Amino acid sequence: MSRFDLTAKIALVTGASRGIGRAIAQSLAAQGASVIVHYNQAQEAADALVAEIRRQGGRAWTARADLALADGAARLVHAVQAIVGDAGAERIDILVNNAGVGLRARIAEVTAGDFDRVLQVNLKTPFFLIQGLLPLLRDGGRIVNVSSMGTRAAYPEMSVYAPAKAALEALTLLLAAELGPRNITVNAVLPGATATDLNQRASNPDTARVIAQSIALGRVGQPDDIAGIVAFLASDAGRWVTGQRIDATGGQRL
Repeated sequence: MSRFDLTAKIALVTGASRGIGRAIAQSLAAQGASVIVHYNQAQEAADALVAEIRRQGGRAWTARADLALADGAARLVHAVQAIVGDAGAERIDILVNNAGVGLRARIAEVTAGDFDRVLQVNLKTPFFLIQGLLPLLRDGGRIVNVSSMGTRAAYPEMSVYAPAKAALEALTLLLAAELGPRNITVNAVLPGATATDLNQRASNPDTARVIAQSIALGRVGQPDDIAGIVAFLASDAGRWVTGQRIDATGGQRL
């Protein structure tokens, strides 16, 4: 059996209806994992992804929760518990905290509401989602937190987003130590400019060419570039990697 094989594993990917999250869900499913596709508003896209995975012989389910709400994590935990129970399983094996919300604003432009929403989705919800799912996460499991290269390079317009992601990376490090006795690995992946519908600058050919000039590998990223790294960390091949911040930028702004 390949060390990348995820057969019999169950994964939850938040924000999986599009973009990087969708690619991660597809990549995990391609390696044999059963995937819980979390979404908030894009039900049609989430349903289409589940149908695609099932057509290819895999197992997948949708779970809806608004992670911008204070009880969003608790609602998602409850949904995952129900899915796992209905599937006749006892545990999940992989948690990918991919869902996030961005805000391009310098410090003078940020409102208290902006601040609270960005921290809620990018830090508070992942914190309490991990807390709620730890009893359901199998020993030897995997937690992957999707962060941002904005934590290692200065982007003044990321005045709230970058600090929230930096805090998520700090959580990654301390949880790696705390959960080590359970053989659970915890890592953060830091994408750079990636062509998704939420990153119009990286998706637009003209602006993408400009951005590519700052990237060692000469192009902007694609969602599958990030998904492959997550799939590695989720697999047995990544079992000796924990507590790490893994740059996934193609060498952007080195």
